[in-house]
Amino acid sequence: MKLRRALATSVGAAVLLSVAACGGDDDPLAEDDGDSGSSDKGSLVVSGQDFTEGQIMAEMYDQVLSASGYDVEQKLVDTRDIYFAQLRKGSVDVVPDYLAGIGDYLNIEANGPDAKAITSNSPDESLDAISPLAEDAGISLLEPAEATNQNGYAVSEDFASDNDLKTLSDLGKLGESITLAAAPDCEDRTDCAKGLKEVYKIDIEKVLPLGFGGAPTRNSVEDGESQLGQFGTTDPTVEEAGLVFLEDDKGLQPAQNLTPAVNTDFLKDHPDVADTLNELSAGLTTDQLMDLNNQVDSERVAVPDAVEQYLTDEGLL
Repeated sequence: MKLRRALATSVGAAVLLSVAACGGDDDPLAEDDGDSGSSDKGSLVVSGQDFTEGQIMAEMYDQVLSASGYDVEQKLVDTRDIYFAQLRKGSVDVVPDYLAGIGDYLNIEANGPDAKAITSNSPDESLDAISPLAEDAGISLLEPAEATNQNGYAVSEDFASDNDLKTLSDLGKLGESITLAAAPDCEDRTDCAKGLKEVYKIDIEKVLPLGFGGAPTRNSVEDGESQLGQFGTTDPTVEEAGLVFLEDDKGLQPAQNLTPAVNTDFLKDHPDVADTLNELSAGLTTDQLMDLNNQVDSERVAVPDAVEQYLTDEGLL
């Protein structure tokens, strides 16, 4: 699905330099004409969350923006609260983030912890709903990538095969009591146990708070202690462990497409940043992001090397 650009980025009034038609070799503008793409465009700070996928996305932004002429510095932190505060005040210029995550953060900040969710499974609808809140915060959202890292729910290949399971609806129709290995806050979340019960009618008998993905949750499903486990959809260890994701066929999970968030004032002064990052987003898929995660976590490829190879293969460097 092609995602349209959310917020138009307009360039301020262009300064038109008129050069006399008869200008000769002594024209002071002649030497510098036509190669502005390689010039130094100034400094730029990229932030985001400091985990494998966050490091990969920040490095992607770093490399494509560096190639376009910016002096880029990365400042990765632990939580969204930190980098969004910095993005808002302009000490950070660009952040790669997840679409519904942005929406939830801004919605709760503006309307309180009990605010009704404004995002859905549709990236375009979510973007439309989030954009006014982002604008009020001084943040511009660019083109979301196809790549998304949503909550995913996986079962063992044997359990799926024995019960002919392909979707979460199939699991609900099975009618068996299910133990779910998941994040500690899963029980009351509409995108976790609560939603699985209400939307898919899955009989969640017990939630084991073993974590969002990771070895304990993975091992619990592998060993049969749990029938269902919660993972990120770009987690390469799921398939490696012989587990399979069940399709979220009713769209329970909100759209978590990777989306560039840019300080609006910075973007007004540097509109070319939108073109560079939108070009990157246009080609990035979930499978590619999963492969990059696998290279870094399992094959121990350095983040800059994995990213550089990907960008080179995609013609972005």
